[in-house]
Amino acid sequence: MPHDPMPDLLAQVSSERLRAHLFYLAKDPLPYRKANFTLPGHSKSTLDEADDYIQAQLEASGYEVEREPCQVQAFRRDLSKPKAHQYATPAPDDPWYTAYNLYAKRADAAGAGAAEIVLAIAHKDSQSWIDSPGAYDNAAGTAALLEIARLLRHFPAHRALWFVFCNEEHTPWTSVTAARRARERNDNIVALFNTDSLGGKSVEQIAAGLATNATQYSSPEGERLARLMAEVNDTYHLGLVQTMHYTETPGDDHGSYFKEGYRAVIANVGSIPYADPEYHLESDTAEHVDLRNLELATKAVLAAMARELS
Repeated sequence: MPHDPMPDLLAQVSSERLRAHLFYLAKDPLPYRKANFTLPGHSKSTLDEADDYIQAQLEASGYEVEREPCQVQAFRRDLSKPKAHQYATPAPDDPWYTAYNLYAKRADAAGAGAAEIVLAIAHKDSQSWIDSPGAYDNAAGTAALLEIARLLRHFPAHRALWFVFCNEEHTPWTSVTAARRARERNDNIVALFNTDSLGGKSVEQIAAGLATNATQYSSPEGERLARLMAEVNDTYHLGLVQTMHYTETPGDDHGSYFKEGYRAVIANVGSIPYADPEYHLESDTAEHVDLRNLELATKAVLAAMARELS
């Protein structure tokens, strides 16, 4: 019987690295990741500083990183709305900022030159209309992809491996640009994994000590990937409460690709409907994140991506 490399791969997931990424991006030295906030005495916005950190981590793992500039605005804040949903359309003459999509691709022939692409995406910015650390949303998903990128750098693959770090808490979403340009290039993306707010869950689930992961899909091709998430959770005894959820018209960053005709797209989130009580609040702090849940969800996404690469 062939040796299954997955247990050895999953054992290399480092909770210490996940924590280090999370706290760097959502506490110290970066309290936020916003184009419209610069730390006193610094020359770059906190979003640009986050980009520098993410790029350095990816390059240390052996990836080539490309930056794609996009023009964005910060959302305005509408205090008449519920606090978690106070983002509002900016005025046309509000400031515009250059924000970047970061692309990381395996530099070897198998990783960069294969015809079929496995792509993982996460938005790296925090909320532009409120001073929230955005720890679950989405420093957690960003940390997960940095760890997955490190571990898949030398994993045997017959498909290309790409990562995209985009911006969803400013407007317009920069994943829209990434998806449109993928379609213009005819990129053959055969599997797309969005990691967003991994581990974020309800007060009841927290009290019960549950580790959760919810997978959203919108097509038969996406359903196959959602079932793969459940399969790796069961096969490798990860212990997640893993659920699947269909939506006809997905939003978020995987939805940007779905709207461009890419069918095999899923999102992995802590809960659907999203139930973290600190969602889009100043209290979405790094200390609030369930690191065990983040580690297990990272392992699940890693295993599913490795299966798709093999």
